[in-house]
Amino acid sequence: MYPLPICTVRAVDSTQLIERCDRLAALAGRRLAFPAANPAAEARARQLRDHLDGFVRPRVADIDAPLLVLLLGPTGAGKSSLLNTIAGAEVSKAGVLRPTTKDAVLYASEKDADRILAGGRLAAIGRDRLKLAAAPAGADGVAVIDAPDIDSVERDNRELADVLVETSDLCVFVTTATRYADLVPWEVLGRVRERGLPLVVILNRVPNDDEDREAIVADATRLFEEKPVDLIVIDEGDLDPRVNGLQRDKARPLLDRIALLSAEADERRAVATQALAGALRGLTPLAHSIADDLEHEAIDADALQRIAASTYAEELASLNRALQGGLLLREEVLRRWNEFVGADQVARFISTGIGRLRAMLLTVFRPAAAAPVTVVEAEMTSTLEALALRHATEAARRTAMAWSDRSQAAELVAGNPALWSASKGFGPAIREGLSAWMRTIVDDVRSHAGRKRAVAQIAALGVNAVAVAVMLGVFAYTAGLTGAEVGIAAGTAFLNQKLLEAIFGEGAMGELIANARSRLGELLTSLFEQERARFDALVPSPQGLRELAADLRAAVAGMAS
Repeated sequence: MYPLPICTVRAVDSTQLIERCDRLAALAGRRLAFPAANPAAEARARQLRDHLDGFVRPRVADIDAPLLVLLLGPTGAGKSSLLNTIAGAEVSKAGVLRPTTKDAVLYASEKDADRILAGGRLAAIGRDRLKLAAAPAGADGVAVIDAPDIDSVERDNRELADVLVETSDLCVFVTTATRYADLVPWEVLGRVRERGLPLVVILNRVPNDDEDREAIVADATRLFEEKPVDLIVIDEGDLDPRVNGLQRDKARPLLDRIALLSAEADERRAVATQALAGALRGLTPLAHSIADDLEHEAIDADALQRIAASTYAEELASLNRALQGGLLLREEVLRRWNEFVGADQVARFISTGIGRLRAMLLTVFRPAAAAPVTVVEAEMTSTLEALALRHATEAARRTAMAWSDRSQAAELVAGNPALWSASKGFGPAIREGLSAWMRTIVDDVRSHAGRKRAVAQIAALGVNAVAVAVMLGVFAYTAGLTGAEVGIAAGTAFLNQKLLEAIFGEGAMGELIANARSRLGELLTSLFEQERARFDALVPSPQGLRELAADLRAAVAGMAS
């Protein structure tokens, strides 16, 4: 087994590099706070965080800390047997049950174990998942960790193995003559290569037949030829039952290398430096991949929010058209309002001019008639609420339907049935908003009552009655009505206009109605925006995703050089 190549890291201020790593780790944490579009995107963010916290930062802080050698491989490859061989004793359970190794087994001297744990290298691993096996004091400097199977059907085992890949200085990949080309292990080896981790391959249980042996070794060598590695071949049946491991002479190249690393500080530093250099080089492409994920997710979030925005805007516009289509009052209520304003008597004098009408206002209203203000307000409120609720529900249904057609949003909608209709709070909110809107109309009438010409007329009618007339003036009057209601609505609209002109003058009347109409529009817009926000809240802010992507790219700028 030839010595691993020595690689140098460009001299840098370790304090500055640690600060950059801390910033990058914080950005990885921010990314993990966002829901990822797919498991691969989430895995990349975890890799970055775990790699920074578990290896780069601790190794930069202490280049001479003990080396962490990882035994990695598929189910039944012989990792535990190899660890027992290294230890010269059964420190990791090996057997026919699969998976045998469910927790990480750390074989290290007490001093090295304390130093590794204190340095945070294994902080991402729960202590209940880490078993300690004591090595003799003379084995200081090198710790070996046996990982759970990387192809385990148990997700927790696979995740633990993935974390260990991010924390190690040297990877010993253990496979067999029948498993060396399996897909899952090669996916993990891809990550080992990405992070620049020094790699040794143990090809275990190779047939004794020379022809078969030669073919298998040649094929395995071919698979690794892109980036040559140290390949150690162990024949089938080369076992030592005393330690439940392999025969030591068959694993001699690896044992000698570990002994050399344990004995020579310079050798350990060379491997640590190589691993750190590879890790720093690997940070940049990984961070850029995560930034790419974020930018793609921003595009998807933009598309979803545009769907919600356009759908709610369309339904709001449809609601506004409906409100412009009539007085929204039933015939009975319209008749009561007409009776109150003395429609027949007022109509006889309209043709004689507005001046004559103003003079008649004080005598037109029958003192005995009570203004049906409460009835009209209640009718208007219930009608507006029903219309707004119908359109808000339709906007929610259409948006939920459109989102359900998109894979990245279908699950979000399926998990929240309330999204298919207006929220429970919409009805109370529209009622409260309309009540406040009506009060502002009364306030506007009072403020205009300060004008000398309007004082007497408003006093005769009552502020609330005039406010109702303004409220009715907000809407168009005859569109959409049929039969007898057309005449009643048109007559009421005409009288309201003439009354308001007589009291305030045409300019002030227009101002009152325009202000009331504008406030109603603002109220409905605000309520529909609040309803739409239920959908917007389900996806991350596109701008926030893009800013985080830019921050990630900036954080690794120049780090690979």
